Amino acid sequence: MSRVDGEFFAGFTTAAVDTGEARIHVRVRVRHGGRGPAVLLLHGFPETHLMWHRVAPALARDCTVVAADLRGYGASHYSASSTPATAAAHAPYGKRAMARDMVAVMRHLGFDQFAVAGHDRGGRVAYRLALDHPDQVTRLAVLDVVPTADSWHRADMRFALGFWPWSLLAQPAPFPERVIGAAPALFVDHAFDSWSATPDAARAAVPDAVRAAYRAALADPATVHAVCEEYRAAAPVDLVDDEADQAAGRRIRCPVPRAREPRGRGRHVVRPARGVAGLGGRRPRARAQRRALPARGGAGGDHRRAACVPDVTAATVPAATVPATAARTATRVATAGSKPHRLTRSHARHRGPAKSGALPHGDGKA
Repeated sequence: MSRVDGEFFAGFTTAAVDTGEARIHVRVRVRHGGRGPAVLLLHGFPETHLMWHRVAPALARDCTVVAADLRGYGASHYSASSTPATAAAHAPYGKRAMARDMVAVMRHLGFDQFAVAGHDRGGRVAYRLALDHPDQVTRLAVLDVVPTADSWHRADMRFALGFWPWSLLAQPAPFPERVIGAAPALFVDHAFDSWSATPDAARAAVPDAVRAAYRAALADPATVHAVCEEYRAAAPVDLVDDEADQAAGRRIRCPVPRAREPRGRGRHVVRPARGVAGLGGRRPRARAQRRALPARGGAGGDHRRAACVPDVTAATVPAATVPATAARTATRVATAGSKPHRLTRSHARHRGPAKSGALPHGDGKA
């Protein structure tokens, strides 16, 4: 048993699931004494499923937690990731394809329906899951993103400078692969240090063993190529899919919690327009938590909130993922109901009932 297994994921089992398109690495824990509701947790960049090491054990007290490495990340592999066809089309790393992986994983584990929570890149897979597979996704929590189409359309200088993976990693191969391959540890450290309130806060929140695992993953050329392909897919694939959903008026049908930063705080680099189509949702009833997220540091928001502020994340995720009694036990928050709603257009300025389809709670980051 590795230090990560023993220290952070005691009681979890690991499995590799062949989805028919990719081989996905997952950790699973079944609640002691019975099988609770299923919750799928999806990570961001430059992470793996290990980012949930503080949140997963808390949720596992009351439900079945499945923490997966996204296609191409960590120990998950897509067999054709290095072929010329993949480099030309990028579709195998579009969020629609990655969402299909997760449906296959959950079915393999015996769950035809499940809740899903995603951070960063995983948040984009999560909302695509909810849009494309509404009969499977019962609840949704999305952390630190707005829809991909809005990120691209509203990007500005701050976005380009602050969230460099969008442009750098999307450059044609092999340029970004070689840049990362020359100093993978530097990329991991820079991402956590620059997107967190302070480097000290990042180091405290991401233990050395977890950070070492991230560095090791990016030292693998196949993983680096896959990660770059996933970012390349954001424009020709994910953007088109989002725009098609918006044009068709498709909306998320399941409950989605609202989480926001205090007014006037945080780095809201991209503010989605009012009435973003295709990404609505049903919010928990009035008694559900509507929590203001603490701003981190002098510059405001902390993109690594899901890892760096686990108490806030553990309060946000169950609002979408577990029944009210379990959520109160695990994280002391109330959940769910099904009053129809549209999500906030700007969580920095939100007052009163939400009236748009923007995803919570973020700022268009990675």
